[in-house]
Amino acid sequence: MSTVNPPASAGGAKGVVFWAILTTSLASFMAGLDNLVIITALPTIREKLGGSLTDLEWTVNAYTLSFAVLMMFGAALGDRFGRRRMFVLGLLLFTGASAAAALAPGINELIAFRAVQGAGAAIIMPLSVTLLTAAVPAEKRGTALGIWGAVNGLSIAAGPLVGGAIVEHLSWQWIFWLNVPIGLALAPISWRKLTESKVANSRLDAVGTILASIGLFGIVLGLIKGHGDGWTSPVVLASLIGGVVVMAVFVVWENKTEHPMVPMRLFKIRAFTAINLAGTLMSVGMFGAIFLMTQFLQSIQGYSAMEAGVRLLAWTAMPMVVAPIGGMVSDKIGGKPVVTLGLAMMTGGMVYWAFILEPNVSYVAQLPSLMICGAGMALFYAPLMNLTMGSVKEEEQGIASGVTAATREVGAALGVALLASIFSANGGYASPQNFVDGLVPAMWVGAIGVALATLSMLIAPGKGKGVQPELSAPAAQGSHAVAPPTAKAPADKAAADKAAADKPAPASVR
Repeated sequence: MSTVNPPASAGGAKGVVFWAILTTSLASFMAGLDNLVIITALPTIREKLGGSLTDLEWTVNAYTLSFAVLMMFGAALGDRFGRRRMFVLGLLLFTGASAAAALAPGINELIAFRAVQGAGAAIIMPLSVTLLTAAVPAEKRGTALGIWGAVNGLSIAAGPLVGGAIVEHLSWQWIFWLNVPIGLALAPISWRKLTESKVANSRLDAVGTILASIGLFGIVLGLIKGHGDGWTSPVVLASLIGGVVVMAVFVVWENKTEHPMVPMRLFKIRAFTAINLAGTLMSVGMFGAIFLMTQFLQSIQGYSAMEAGVRLLAWTAMPMVVAPIGGMVSDKIGGKPVVTLGLAMMTGGMVYWAFILEPNVSYVAQLPSLMICGAGMALFYAPLMNLTMGSVKEEEQGIASGVTAATREVGAALGVALLASIFSANGGYASPQNFVDGLVPAMWVGAIGVALATLSMLIAPGKGKGVQPELSAPAAQGSHAVAPPTAKAPADKAAADKAAADKPAPASVR
């Protein structure tokens, strides 16, 4: 059961909601932006700091790895020690690591500070969702999480544009300095304006945390190195197989321990499982596509980093326009149809791209796919977390948001590795046509991934304004009856006994 500070007065409710949306959205924007913001700066970083191509890849992968591996641990820390407290600490950790990255004297130091940045982001991201959910009334939650989703989606897609603009007009260090004033401003505001909450009697699952971290690290490491080292290389096979084995041990441990980090019963909820499967598959397709399309615009069509980023605005601007609308619509008709429509639109946009791609394809011809994918991504992100929160019990919302965010990060790593591998197997950088020969089949695979995500949401349960939990309290004497949502639990054992005595005998259940 969650424990919170006394609620704000009615007169201050709007202010609480405003500050909750502002702080959590900006914090998640910083965390999401640093996924891809460094990509357009890699040539400059190599020139200034040196390092091999592998070193440059690790400046991206170190962030993704620590982000994905520590996400659930960040959510568990919030449940145990207080979500507001850990959110602020995550902001300070992320801000400090950003400053250190800007001051890094060499490529190895930069990689290390990028990993610390990812750890801060792993605390920020899941707790931002939990804090926002707690601050917003249920009837407005879809709209609020729609705004959060719009900002979060924008941060991912805008990474190449922001990075290109900073490198072209300032210096690569400002990619990281940009975070510092924002983080220093958000930390005290969050401490003053957000309401503290945590899960009563929560305990950290140290064994589960270690197992999950090692298992996810092995899997993600294998996916990232598979493209460069080969999928059958000893290191890659050992990482993937070892990671899977450790994750299997993690599942066994979580099923037997009294205080699991990730209650395995969550995955018995069809809605929760479908949401996470859809998020993973969506990330496989879309992150892999973004990674390759950014290179296509720059390396093949000759645009500078800034020019490519501007042309991607047709994609990146769509979430700011569409996601709030998607959030409001989800409040009326439910989140499932909105998410499903968004995934279907992304599938269509990627299929269109695969058909038209050629070395000299015009930007006008690409524009429909950019806009369709951008709008679809907005509709996907807008109600996603509201669906996640609605599929689990209140005290499990923190860890549920961590699981959902972590599965998307793992999907992103898989998508980049998988689509890059398909690209290399069918083409390369020898000529513009050779690049397109590899890009087209990779885009088809990405489209199939998003299509499977659409199918996952189509078969998911859930109608109305949210996906209702498929959880039941431990049944007594075979009865499956549960209290209605508005019923109040008896205050103590005596009241519980009296309530049980007064309650009519349940009807038989077939």
